[in-house]
Amino acid sequence: MGVATTTQGAGVSAIKELTLRGIILGALITVILTAANVYAGLKIGLTVATSIPAAVISMAVLKFFKDSTIQENNIVQTIASAAGTLSAIVFVLPGLVMVGWWTGFPYWLSVAVIAIGGILGVMYSVPLRRALVTGTDLPYPEGVAAAEVLKVGTGVGGVEENRRGLKMIVWSSVVAAVFATLAQTRLLVGEVAKAFKLGSGATAASSSLSMLLIGVGHLVGLAVGIAMFVGLLISWVFLVPHYTSIAPQAPGVELDAFVNGVFRNQVRFIGAGAIGVASIWTLLRIMGPIIAGIRGAMAASRARKAGQGDSLPLTERDLPIGIVGGSILLLMIPIGALLYAFASTDPIASNPTATIVISILYILIAGIVIAAITGYMAGLIGASNSPVSGVGILSVLGIALILAALFPKVDPQATKALVAFALLVTAFIFGVATIANNNLQDLKTGQLVEATPWRQQIALVLGVIFGAVVIPPVLDLLNSTLGFQGAPGADANSLAAPQAALISAIAQGILGGDLDWKLIGWGAAIGAVVVMVDEALRYTKRGSLPPLAVGMGIYLPMALTLLIPAGALLGRFYDNWAKRTSNPEFAERMGVLLATGLIVGESLFGVAFAMLVGATRQDTPLALVAENPWAVPLSIVVFAGAIVGLYAWTKREASAPIEA
Repeated sequence: MGVATTTQGAGVSAIKELTLRGIILGALITVILTAANVYAGLKIGLTVATSIPAAVISMAVLKFFKDSTIQENNIVQTIASAAGTLSAIVFVLPGLVMVGWWTGFPYWLSVAVIAIGGILGVMYSVPLRRALVTGTDLPYPEGVAAAEVLKVGTGVGGVEENRRGLKMIVWSSVVAAVFATLAQTRLLVGEVAKAFKLGSGATAASSSLSMLLIGVGHLVGLAVGIAMFVGLLISWVFLVPHYTSIAPQAPGVELDAFVNGVFRNQVRFIGAGAIGVASIWTLLRIMGPIIAGIRGAMAASRARKAGQGDSLPLTERDLPIGIVGGSILLLMIPIGALLYAFASTDPIASNPTATIVISILYILIAGIVIAAITGYMAGLIGASNSPVSGVGILSVLGIALILAALFPKVDPQATKALVAFALLVTAFIFGVATIANNNLQDLKTGQLVEATPWRQQIALVLGVIFGAVVIPPVLDLLNSTLGFQGAPGADANSLAAPQAALISAIAQGILGGDLDWKLIGWGAAIGAVVVMVDEALRYTKRGSLPPLAVGMGIYLPMALTLLIPAGALLGRFYDNWAKRTSNPEFAERMGVLLATGLIVGESLFGVAFAMLVGATRQDTPLALVAENPWAVPLSIVVFAGAIVGLYAWTKREASAPIEA
């Protein structure tokens, strides 16, 4: 287990990859990063991608071992990032407490639900790796960034190039982390927002002053950036003003709160509808590569059985497709047992067999679809910014509709049982969604550092298991000490758990019969129009308008999307400049390393800050002042100056001659 053999070119070399010390280190990092992510997800509705922080910690520890390798560090970050990403299950599971079905989180039941969903996500990701990682040109911004961190941190490349690259990552990381820290002190601000009247309605303009988003934009490219900006315009220039004009502002409600309430309660559902249609179309577009990936996996399996496994290229060495398919089918047995335990009360108890069989089939099929969708979204804009909660909305819509058809007329108490059952089914699918969203990012990193796919896939399973063991006690602790808003006995100091509240409300709305379907229908119509525009652009070879990116631009708050198009534009300007230099490849890589550093710095700060908030149980533990009247203009000037300065510095470093 300590030594892995891989084929590189025509030769064979022994490298350390999936090692015991790496597994132990990954497990230890998991405890820290996952606990921080659970709290952040419940508090503010956002989780932080943990690939890069885990890679940095791993390199800091394993550098004390002379025989450590870049592939071993990759395994450590794979384990920790899988577990950290799985913490997004807090977007669903607390709903069972909110609706009053659970009073806490039964440990082994919670572990089983989280682990099964996560392992399913790993297995569904195996054939998708060929289709969405090695078979496409999706940018995978965080996967590329993690690979660059590993390469520079472990000394891969020329001496001078490596020195400059390391300096680029370190200083851009420092700048990003320092700005994020100053924003939390309240000397600066981390977000600028202003609501205002527009015609007979109102809207808002907002932006997170996030260097991470600039870095992501640089890496994803202009097409995705433009598509997200189009979605943003649809949301905030048309939809929000329209719905604020037909729903008058209540007396005593601030304009900011009114506009944001309309966005959360109406426009986001339109965004979910657009994401749904875009997802279906995207799935149809990538169905060919997915089928080709499955065929490739089967061909590789036949080669292994024929004793030709050592001759397979590195990119073909996934977990055998027979193990993958068998694992998926075997996992349906414990899923059925857990669903049966939930089906012991009416109305499901009156017809449990049909309900459970249909639910298992739904999990089986929806899991495949959603793994492909979330994997594609991660490849498009990165795991951190991928709107997985939107996929959760679509998942709960599906199972709630199935239950509403099976049990059309029930009393309120029976409705609660159906809502709880719907949330459990959604939890399994959401585990698939979050892991597939992360796994393909990790597998892209593995491809770039020449990792062995099947070893990395085992590491992903281990990460899921470690995360499943850690998450329930953290959830139980937070529930017993702080509670969740909307749950019985909750107070103003309880955790908001916004996504869990939204997904629970959707299940209750469908099964209670009061969900506004017009909103989702309008979103589907917008998604269909965007699909047609994208196809027309592709047909005429005038570019593209990725429908999923447009849907994400509608669904996500402007604060989380505005700087991605800005970063994409900066990246295009920089790359155009780089092509005119004497060493274009090196100049472009320096731009990638700058963007990587921006992601690294803010990611590391985000994890550290989440841990600090969890330890102090204060929203603003770093605040030095109550309010700085000059914070907004000062923050804009400092942020813009830092970005301009970093790009200017990068150009100087990239254009300076490299000594032989």
